[in-house]
Amino acid sequence: MFKERIQKILSQNGYSSRRKVESLIKEGRVFINDIPAKLGDKISSEDKVYIDGKEIKIPKEISPELLMYNKPVGEECSHTSSKRTIFDSLPKPKSGKWISIGRLDINTSGLLLITNDGKLANDIIHPSNQIEREYIARVRGKPLDSNLKKIMTGITIDKEKIFFTDLVKGKETSSHTWFALVIMSGRNRSVRKLWDSIGHEVSRLKRVRLGKLFLPKELKEGKFKRISPEEVLG
Repeated sequence: MFKERIQKILSQNGYSSRRKVESLIKEGRVFINDIPAKLGDKISSEDKVYIDGKEIKIPKEISPELLMYNKPVGEECSHTSSKRTIFDSLPKPKSGKWISIGRLDINTSGLLLITNDGKLANDIIHPSNQIEREYIARVRGKPLDSNLKKIMTGITIDKEKIFFTDLVKGKETSSHTWFALVIMSGRNRSVRKLWDSIGHEVSRLKRVRLGKLFLPKELKEGKFKRISPEEVLG
């Protein structure tokens, strides 16, 4: 019977990332057929896998699914949050478990991709793909041109240099300024941290594009549509 490494099987079925599974194994929290798992162990759908005493169902085959979701403000990208999550609006996957491809914080809305296939998620979001992320942002105040140059040049956050690759000023009011912007970094709250670095708070943020995939105007907040991987990866 064909077997695969346990971290690959669990990630492909949407349970967690390979790195997270490896950490759980090292902590002694993963068992295969009542035997503590070791890094490098291989399993098939016939094996029983337990994490923290709970059995993880391994389907005999994966039916890959990919969704485009228009996330509203107020939803978490988490399976464990006590608040409303993005998964509350979705049907059950045909197999495995839903995982978000990248995340949007609770106060950010817009385009989010969701799949039940860990390998597909990794293929889409892997840094080597250099995926552009386009947002519409409303920031408090009127940033100086000299400060806008700083966030185009970049700042270092958590040992990574992040910057906007494109920044276009839009409408101004007495208290706010709108911008369209593009960033490559997928780190948590990168857009907000860049604006914070020059003393301007983001009061509204919406992602409108991932790579070549745009958020359709007809896709209402809290709704999803099924798409193919080719629409994202080409």
